[in-house]
Amino acid sequence: MISPQTLDDADRRAAAAWAADCAERVLPLFEAEAPDDPRAREAIGRARAYARGELTAAVAHVGAHALGAAAYAARAASLAVPGDPHVLDDEVNWQLERMSPDVRAALGRIPRLGEDRSGPLGPGLLASGVLATVIRTLQEAVGRS
Repeated sequence: MISPQTLDDADRRAAAAWAADCAERVLPLFEAEAPDDPRAREAIGRARAYARGELTAAVAHVGAHALGAAAYAARAASLAVPGDPHVLDDEVNWQLERMSPDVRAALGRIPRLGEDRSGPLGPGLLASGVLATVIRTLQEAVGRS
């Protein structure tokens, strides 16, 4: 059975490229805390390679994972500047500005956070707190396709 959170390959590639953009924007924050840990930079590189068609492996829930990457990036940006209530909104607005029409369409095809109990957009880490707030804001902005 295919999950309603599953996207086709073209949509997964578009979402992966956008997620890499979101993660790369806050990569300096991670590298400042863990300068000898190459995993985040390598993961972003693999996401970009997948988006370009150079890698073929990707999970079916890339759209949900892309939203998760964006949410974690926005949370990291806001934690880096405690006390500034505008940082989170500014980061989400940056993410929305970087969404291509293809990414908006792809993300508009997946269920809203909490609508489908299976997969990453079901109950779990993404379904509460700041992460959920960011994902809901992104999903409201892209609408439904």
